[in-house]
Amino acid sequence: MSNFSELVQARRSAMNFVEGVSISKAELEEMFSLARLAPSSNNLQHAHYKVITDPAVKEQLRKDAYNQYKVHTASAVIIVYGDKNAYLQAPEIYSGLKLLGAMSQEEYDNTIQSINDAYEGNDAFQRDEAIRNASLSAMQFMLIAKDKGWDTCPMIGFVPEAVNATLNAPDNLVPALMITIGKDNKHKIRPRGYRKPVNEFVDFI
Repeated sequence: MSNFSELVQARRSAMNFVEGVSISKAELEEMFSLARLAPSSNNLQHAHYKVITDPAVKEQLRKDAYNQYKVHTASAVIIVYGDKNAYLQAPEIYSGLKLLGAMSQEEYDNTIQSINDAYEGNDAFQRDEAIRNASLSAMQFMLIAKDKGWDTCPMIGFVPEAVNATLNAPDNLVPALMITIGKDNKHKIRPRGYRKPVNEFVDFI
């Protein structure tokens, strides 16, 4: 893409993909290396991705997603998780800044304490933050994928408990959304749906 505006306008949710197109681990890793730069609260990097290309597992995920055909035709199915326990990694995440002298011991201690105070024992906050921050990462990933020539579709049409059982996910990982990725099968191009004008969803105060 030549510029960001064109990229944003070109990104569309793909309803079906060209079947049989493979996507390499190297390509995915390149995209994730950029997606990791997405913002996250306190830099806790709540997002955790599971990438599925195995046909048998994909077909089980298709069942978990109400038998949606795009799960079958996608080159990969990606489950975007948010980690409710991301705050437990704060000491490791901030230790580098302390070692570099960019953060004093007092600043380090206060930061870790502040994070623990917000998260510990607050399951609702842990869950909300997991989903919020995983979603920020997912949107960045989808834009990166489009820039690399891949099409995506974010999905919430699946049974979270079934997906977790299929992937044997631990309880601390909350499925925020499913992303199918591949090459859009554009045999039938749909017009873009109605989008509200700015004055209908933005208030300037």
